Amino acid sequence: MSAAKPALSRSNKRSQGAAGGGRTAKKGDAPEKKRGGVAPRKGTAAPGKSAAAPGKGAAAPGKRAAAPGKGAAAPGKRAAAPGKGAAAPGKKAAAPGKSAAGSKKGSRSGPSKGRALAEPIGHEAALDREELAVDLAEEVIAAVEDATADAPAPPPSAGIVALVGRPNTGKSTLFNRLVGKRVAIVHDEPGVTRDRHYGDVTSRGRRFTLVDTGGFDPESDDPMRQGIKRQIDLAIAEADVIVCVLDAVTPVTPSEHAELGLLRRAGKPVIYVANKADSPKAEVEAAELYRLGMERLIPISALHGRGISDLEMAIEAALPEEPAAPEESAEGALRIAIIGRPNAGKSSLVNRIAGEERMLVDATPGTTRDPIDTLAERDGKRFLLIDTAGIRRKSKVAKEDSAVEAVSVIHAIRAMERAEVVLLLCDAAEGVAEQDAKILGLAVDRGCGVVIGLNKIDLLDRKALAKAEQDARDKLSFVPWAPIAHVSARSGRGVAKLIETVAQVADAYRKRVPTGELNRFFEQILLTHPPPTHGGRAPRLFFVTQAETSPPLFVVVASDPDKLHFSYRRYVANQLRQAFALEGVPVRVKYKERRRRG
Repeated sequence: MSAAKPALSRSNKRSQGAAGGGRTAKKGDAPEKKRGGVAPRKGTAAPGKSAAAPGKGAAAPGKRAAAPGKGAAAPGKRAAAPGKGAAAPGKKAAAPGKSAAGSKKGSRSGPSKGRALAEPIGHEAALDREELAVDLAEEVIAAVEDATADAPAPPPSAGIVALVGRPNTGKSTLFNRLVGKRVAIVHDEPGVTRDRHYGDVTSRGRRFTLVDTGGFDPESDDPMRQGIKRQIDLAIAEADVIVCVLDAVTPVTPSEHAELGLLRRAGKPVIYVANKADSPKAEVEAAELYRLGMERLIPISALHGRGISDLEMAIEAALPEEPAAPEESAEGALRIAIIGRPNAGKSSLVNRIAGEERMLVDATPGTTRDPIDTLAERDGKRFLLIDTAGIRRKSKVAKEDSAVEAVSVIHAIRAMERAEVVLLLCDAAEGVAEQDAKILGLAVDRGCGVVIGLNKIDLLDRKALAKAEQDARDKLSFVPWAPIAHVSARSGRGVAKLIETVAQVADAYRKRVPTGELNRFFEQILLTHPPPTHGGRAPRLFFVTQAETSPPLFVVVASDPDKLHFSYRRYVANQLRQAFALEGVPVRVKYKERRRRG
């Protein structure tokens, strides 16, 4: 009586599929000879006997696969009787209706000169393994989404609170204290902060948006100070509550009288704080500020945290009872970091895309200090523009010993780490410099999508612009896959095309290629350009899959990854970029050695 045929588990199917060269092994199939260093498995061992006798079924050292016809049952011989799990000792079972491993269909001879074609890329075992990996990844993503869905939603914003005061009163230190992290650059030097800097604060169960501003100095004729004054006026106009930051240890100045007059004319709730009250003696000295005419003054120390709870209570009492209209969230927006050398026009481009004077623009290099986030929408697409400080050569920064600029450069580099696409903005009139190549190298090392923008094209004619683009290609030859866009931030020329190019690079950055399509492409690569021979043998590439996106990471399972020449690795990366439209994206390809099953 024949026993019922046992059901194969998924793992058994995969293992047998891998051993049989992509065809699931059937009961009674003849074992194939050793091919490519992987020993095939036998169908079922006889009770009490091992699956294969030592040394049997393997090719002799230095020999190729078995010759066609060897190891097969003689013509006319019948297959093993049903129910008989194993062939008689020393005999080899014939596959029903097919020849064994030695048949012409089962054993393909490799190409000449010792090169062996890889096993079929899209075989069942590889697909099963990849489907299992994708299933596990989807389960993890689903679990994370469920956990996020169960998390309580943040409270709605109660309004906007603006920090206003003359230079060097500690507004940025207070901003960092209330936000809870070091976001704004702090230095014992007047005029460090210049643009409006936004941050979310959750205090005593209420959430509000905090705005840091530059130092108020109405008596200065410096164009930079006048630009800061315009930014302060915009912050006061949009704020629901104003916090006037005064210096507890410095005598009252005429600029503070002018400042308080401006705040009173605004007609909004104002909270007066005396910062740098680090001791009881400093609190007593702060009483002199009452000469300015306020009803209440809160002594605080933003550096040490003294009096912060009293300030938070005062802000809570001054905020509107009803929550403000829900602000536009940056979630889901494309994050673009605009980087480059000083005075390349980064802030002007942000203002042009945003459609407002969001950033302070001045002809003086180094105007921007902090990375400023600006949410903008163009053609139905949302962008989070991250304006950064200009990055100069390290030797120049060290020579001038500017601590503020050194911190600005660090913040600019960190802005690349949270961006999806980095836009390197260069001055087309001055040409691309070696420093631009170094800055772009930092972005590539961090795995960001890359777009090169040549700004100020309104100053060049067609011939000079073509020469500037060729010069950019020569200086940035290590990223030939990065697109170049021409733009004029001052006139708006080419801005729409630049946004379109950035959006295309972002789509490629987030793209996922199906495993089946990848392996069909890889089969063509192996046929037209197989791996070069190393030590008399060519490394074998079995299958490929995409493991990650943003940026795309492809994993190739190979027999000897260490023997693949770097030129072939580069060739594979370039072919992937060309075949799947991954322009502007650093394609990463990892080669992993195939695990051998025991």
